[in-house]
Amino acid sequence: MTKELSTKFNPTEVEAGRYEKWLAAGVFTPSANPDAAPYSIVIPPPNVTGKLHLGHAWDTTLQDIIIRAKRMQGYDTLWLPGMDHAGIATQAKVEARLAESGISRYDLGREKFLDKAWEWKDEYAATIKTQWGKMGLSLDYSRERFTLDEGLNQAVRTVFVKLYEKGWIYRGEKLINWDPKAMTALSDIEVIHKEIDGAFYHMTYKLADGSGEVEIATTRPETLLGDVAVIVNENDDRYKNIVGKTVIVPFVNREIPVLTDDHADMEKGTGVVKITPAHDPNDFDVVERLNSKGANLPMINMMNNDGTINEVGGEFNGLDRFEARKQIVAGLKNLGQLIKVEPIRHEVGHSERTGVVVEPRLSTQWFVKMEDLAKAAIDNQKTDNKVEFFPPRFNDTFTQWMENVHDWVISRQLWWGHQIPAWYNESGEMYVGMTAPEGDGWTQDPDVLDTWFSSALWPFSTMGWPDEEAADFKRYFPTSTLVTGYDIIFFWVSRMIFQSLEFTGERPFENVLIHGLIRDEEGRKMSKSLGNGIDPMDVIEKYGADALRWFLSNGSAPGQDVRFSYEKMDAAWNFINKIWNISRYIIMNKESLTPSETLANIDKVAGKTAGNVTDRWILTKLNETVENVTKNFDKFEFGEAGRSLYNFIWEDFANWYVELTKEVLYGEDAAEKDVTRSVLVYVLDQILRLLHPIMPFVTEEISENLGLIEGSIVVASYPEVREAFTDEAAVRGVEVLKDIIKSVRNIRAEVNTAPSKAVPILIKTENAEIEAFLKENTNYLTRFTNPETLEISANISAPAQAMTAILSNVELYLPLAGLINISDEVARLTKELAKWQKELDMVSRKLSNEKFVANAKAEVVEKEKAKQADYQAKYDTTQARIKELESL
Repeated sequence: MTKELSTKFNPTEVEAGRYEKWLAAGVFTPSANPDAAPYSIVIPPPNVTGKLHLGHAWDTTLQDIIIRAKRMQGYDTLWLPGMDHAGIATQAKVEARLAESGISRYDLGREKFLDKAWEWKDEYAATIKTQWGKMGLSLDYSRERFTLDEGLNQAVRTVFVKLYEKGWIYRGEKLINWDPKAMTALSDIEVIHKEIDGAFYHMTYKLADGSGEVEIATTRPETLLGDVAVIVNENDDRYKNIVGKTVIVPFVNREIPVLTDDHADMEKGTGVVKITPAHDPNDFDVVERLNSKGANLPMINMMNNDGTINEVGGEFNGLDRFEARKQIVAGLKNLGQLIKVEPIRHEVGHSERTGVVVEPRLSTQWFVKMEDLAKAAIDNQKTDNKVEFFPPRFNDTFTQWMENVHDWVISRQLWWGHQIPAWYNESGEMYVGMTAPEGDGWTQDPDVLDTWFSSALWPFSTMGWPDEEAADFKRYFPTSTLVTGYDIIFFWVSRMIFQSLEFTGERPFENVLIHGLIRDEEGRKMSKSLGNGIDPMDVIEKYGADALRWFLSNGSAPGQDVRFSYEKMDAAWNFINKIWNISRYIIMNKESLTPSETLANIDKVAGKTAGNVTDRWILTKLNETVENVTKNFDKFEFGEAGRSLYNFIWEDFANWYVELTKEVLYGEDAAEKDVTRSVLVYVLDQILRLLHPIMPFVTEEISENLGLIEGSIVVASYPEVREAFTDEAAVRGVEVLKDIIKSVRNIRAEVNTAPSKAVPILIKTENAEIEAFLKENTNYLTRFTNPETLEISANISAPAQAMTAILSNVELYLPLAGLINISDEVARLTKELAKWQKELDMVSRKLSNEKFVANAKAEVVEKEKAKQADYQAKYDTTQARIKELESL
């Protein structure tokens, strides 16, 4: 049964309870049809650190568009939801909440702290699922996963143990990035480089033999407490006499050697460099080189886990690193060893999660050897099994990063995460395995794994791996498409690729769709500090989820950023309101037409045994739209698909076809009325199906009221091109008809003649097909142009006192004596002439481009040549008409 739509589009009413109905009906679960091709997406799991932002809304909208379209196209679709424990980020949030009550994690102990973390997870997971529902995401919640669930823990341990057994995971002391606030190691990609104010501190070290001093410049004077050498370039004549001598490190009075190494740049600063290998990556490399030559330099760590100076620092022991810097600079000044302080702006690494300045620091950690894993990933991109990036340029981004990757530090000094499956005993033995070793006296490594270690396994661990016989793993892996932002290609995409290749022998996904960032109207990145963030739930409350989804799907091309604006949201809402009003009009005029009658009438129109030329025109335009939208969806060009939909719905269907049908609907022929109603209902139904992946709520509401689909539109079939609908002659004719109607209306407006006033109309055409078409369809010209007299012929002479429009294959004249100013008409036509010249120039440039002609498809080149001929004809005719008027 159908009913009338409410008089006003109200997204709150339309969306209320709809998601719950979908879930109850189970329409989001895979079809389990063994004959259907599988299509799977795993959601990039949002962190359980807070509510979803607009970036998440964009990311998930694109995924939902893909999965809804594929579901309607008959694929056995799985969109698997889940969330990420986000180790350091979540732990920082939980610790901050505890700190509000004056409690630290150490007060609680590990187990009770983890209980608090799980409480946090449950709270925010519930919030995120509510937001997913508001967005209308067609997720299969029966398969929901979490990166700390038992299944994923098994996968993580399996991977760790296997890589360890291959020698690709190892434990060692290396220089790493250290977060003094979270007191944990970080990988390179968890360090954000920001430009801040700093200084070069120029100071002197005295030679131990009293023969002089050397000048050194550093941005981190506190690190002198860990100096083990100074170096100069062996080719630097200024310092040849001091090589082999020693200098005294101020305050700690450590005597350190002057050595040579190429790292000292003769052109930079004084050419003398202090070496602190436990706190600088370059210095670490220098010491490793020098020690390989027998230098035997120590690695001195002068800092505690919390960024305070340790006992190595003597009088500065216990001071915060930045307070120590101030006191050391003051002390150097008192000693007469501070030469100058030179202010600079420089890039300094900050922790992505806590925001503090990162400290390079020597530390014992767990690492993954990346050389072989990276090579396998790079080599795979040269095969047919490669991951396809959209846009393709991001393949280069991926490859370049993999070619320059370092060993990955995977241990984190946290409690929230996958605890490393390694155990130690008092004898110094270490055991790595899936479970604890037998016997007493074993203690598990307290560290946890980097969040990205478990996230890297997401596409296959969520499918049941390491059980390779798991039904979902066999059916839906490798997954079909991953959708993510370009900011985590390094963090996540690369790691999923090399881990999947290593453990499953398959790429994790066929395609990766890369989108950009959501920015504000001024192009700025949204951030708390700028106060320009937008909550997607606030937008949905005001405009509805469909309007937000329409904006997000049409905002930009793949890989590009999008700017949010309320003006664009207004336009999105207006478009949906237009669809609502058209739908309401069609449903009100549908009368008693049944679905079977509708489809039978459509078949008659397709077979040209019923219907009129405008019916065949709109079905042809529908075909074109289905083809364009489907093609662009397959290329993930949702903006292009949206433009095609918008133009068809607003222009062709609403502005033209719905209006043209009034010629029939207001007539007397009952059978013809039924055919026209059928076309209106059918085309609207196809529009709703095309729109459904983007606008799920409103399309379901209208579809239910239209009554052509039995059941939910979620699982209805997607439109396909029907060759029988294509009628190019109808298109040629109706497009001329439209041009004539528009031109008459424009001319009436220019001379201030009301549509109700009948005026004489002359239509000159030398195209026999167009002439015959117009004569057969004068009823449309009569209704929509209101002619006093109407003449259609090849033998019309342009009247002197007539307004003119030069159209494709047609010259239009409106003899409006007394209303026309000849000079004004010449001026108007001169503007038209300039327009045709501009179009000619553009198409001529394209056709004179040898690369375009050589590389474009033949039909595309022919289309451009046809445009050129059309523009030339319009230019010549307009120019001739100007000369006629000027001669009067």
